[in-house]
Amino acid sequence: MSGNIQLLTDTLAGAKAEGRAALIAYLPAGFPTVDGGIEAIKAVFDGGADVVEVGLPHSDPVLDGPVIQTADDIALRGGVRIADVMRTVREAHAATGKPVLVMTYWNPIDRYGVERFTAELAEAGGAGCILPDLPVQESALWREHADKHGLATVFVVAPSSKDARLAEITAAGSGFVYAASLMGVTGTRESVGTQARELVERTRATGTELAVCVGLGVSDARQAAEVGAFADGVIVGSAFVKRMLDAPDHASGIEAVRDLAGDLAKGVRGQA
Repeated sequence: MSGNIQLLTDTLAGAKAEGRAALIAYLPAGFPTVDGGIEAIKAVFDGGADVVEVGLPHSDPVLDGPVIQTADDIALRGGVRIADVMRTVREAHAATGKPVLVMTYWNPIDRYGVERFTAELAEAGGAGCILPDLPVQESALWREHADKHGLATVFVVAPSSKDARLAEITAAGSGFVYAASLMGVTGTRESVGTQARELVERTRATGTELAVCVGLGVSDARQAAEVGAFADGVIVGSAFVKRMLDAPDHASGIEAVRDLAGDLAKGVRGQA
């Protein structure tokens, strides 16, 4: 294991050693601008996030709810490109020394070129990629290049995933496993529910040593504490984006995401 995938693994292990879940934040690149997005990521790290996922904006984000779709639309109207995503990763990692991943649908990588994308992401200091719509059985090419460049390949599991599929995913993946706690698209929920706990237990039952991190639903410290009690990591996306969208100006948005990260960091530490 090399480079920034090791940083990711060590960060998750470090949180576990402290008796808590890791806090993983998601923000799209280029939202509200490329510079503004980088500033927001730095603020989230400053507030207490352990890891950040940088979203590659997509014109048809089928797995994302209206909040992230709105942010993606803003980023795309601003002309965000893959080069801007790489710059976001580079500057966020360089400024903080923390693990930064990219979350993206497969089509942009396929068009850009797998070798080019993985090489540039590694050069930027990226820790890996979360690929929600890449089936594990079609991932050999990606994994070959990701392994070559020391990048984690994070697959997404859902409550609908059969046990045999969970075993395939945990065997093929690296970094951590992204457990989608609710069926359907991302967005904050009033209650996280029991599906997430059951999915984490089923994923761990494959015998994997990978951390199992839960996303798609957490929006406040109480929920972070609830999920952090049984998951290795708590992933929060829409709640951060909503704070930015609801803010009256950019400076207020930066302060809002920093404050939310601070609240969530308390939550994963059982201090909510």
